[in-house]
Amino acid sequence: MSSGEHFTIRSFDKEQDGSRVEELERKCEVGIRKSPVLLTDTFGDPLCRISNSPMYEMLVAEHGDELVGIIRGSIKVVSIGNPSKDQAKVGYILGLRVSPLHRRRGIGSLLVRKIEEWFMANLVDYAYMATDMKNEASIKLFIDKLGYSKFRSPTILVNPVGQHASHIPSSARITKLNIAQAEHLLRKFMTSTEFFPQDIDQVLLNRLSLGTWIAVNASDHEIWNLLEDDDQPKPRSWAMVSVWNCGEVFKLRVGRAPLACVLLAKTSRFISKLLSCINIRAMPDVFNLFGFYFMYGIHGEGPEAMSLVNSLCHYVHNMGIRCQDCKLVVTEIGGCDIFRHAVPHWKLLSCSEDLWCIKAMRKKTETSSSFDWITAQPPPNIFVDPRDV
Repeated sequence: MSSGEHFTIRSFDKEQDGSRVEELERKCEVGIRKSPVLLTDTFGDPLCRISNSPMYEMLVAEHGDELVGIIRGSIKVVSIGNPSKDQAKVGYILGLRVSPLHRRRGIGSLLVRKIEEWFMANLVDYAYMATDMKNEASIKLFIDKLGYSKFRSPTILVNPVGQHASHIPSSARITKLNIAQAEHLLRKFMTSTEFFPQDIDQVLLNRLSLGTWIAVNASDHEIWNLLEDDDQPKPRSWAMVSVWNCGEVFKLRVGRAPLACVLLAKTSRFISKLLSCINIRAMPDVFNLFGFYFMYGIHGEGPEAMSLVNSLCHYVHNMGIRCQDCKLVVTEIGGCDIFRHAVPHWKLLSCSEDLWCIKAMRKKTETSSSFDWITAQPPPNIFVDPRDV
C-alpha cells in the first residue's frame, strides 16, 4: 500500500470495492477504443478483462472513503517477432480510470507507476498499452510523461451481425478443429508472430473460446496433411480463424451516436425486414446492451487464401446470427496485414488506426535477448490475444 498527498493506492478487494468500481466506471463513461462512435462497456465482474491471463493485478486509488481511480494489469510471455523466435515477458495495462472530479492531480500517473512496480517485481521485460490515436490525454500521459513510445498501429474491423445469413461459396470447405489440432497449427504457423502468447493452449481451452476453423477449397480433400510435419502434399490454399465470445464477460452499447447513425440503424432494419428476399444487410440494435464475437489468429496461405479468409468471416457472422446476444463480429489485425482486405466490416464502426505504446521495463543487460524490439521494423502482422480485448 502506498499514499500520495491526498489518496491511497492499494490492491482491489472484490467485496469492498466491487460496487464502487462499477460506480466509477459509470462516472467516467469511457468509450472503448473500438469505434469512432462511443462504445461504452458494462462489466459483470471488474476483473473479467484480466482474470483469464496467467498473472493479473488490479489497483484502486482512494481519497478518504471515495474510490477515485483504478487500473488493471496482466502479465504473459509472448513472441517478439524476430528471426530467432525470441520471447519476452510483457505486462499489459488496461482499464485506467480516474474520477472526473479528481483528474490532473497525478492519480493516473501514480496508478501507472504502481502497476509498473508490480511488473518489475515479476521480471517483466516490456509494458504496453493500447489507446485511440485521437485520445490526446492518454497519449500525453503515457508518451510525454511516462516514457512510452508509439509502437504499433493495428486496424480494428467491426462487422454488424445482420438478420440474414451470409453466402458462403460452395467451393469453400470449412471444418472445425479440435483443440490439439488448433494448437498445433497456431504454433506451427504463428509462433514467430509478434505478441503470439506462449500459453496459446490455455487460450484455446478457455470457456470463452468457441473454437478454431480451417477452410480449404472443396477440391483439396487432404486438409489434415497440414497437421503433419512430413512431406505429404498440402492444400494449394487454406485459411484458419479462431473465435472468442466476449459477450460472456462484458457487454457494449453505442452511446452518443450521431442522429444520422441512429436513423440509419432503424431504417436499415426496417428495409431489411420489409425486403428480406433480397438480403439487405441491416445495422443491428446496438443502442441496448449486446455481446460480440472476436476473431483472432487469422492466417492463410496460397493463391486463394484471401477468399478463404473471407468465407471464414462469413461463417463466423452466421454463427453470430444463431446467438441472440451477438450483434457484432470484431477483429484486430496488423495495419499492413493483407488479410485486412478480406475481412467484411463497416467503416462507420471500425477504426483504421489503433495505437499500441510500449516501454522497456528492464535494461538490455538484464534480458536474455539482444534484439531491440522497440526500434525494430514493424512486421506486417501481429497476434492480438483475445484476452486483451
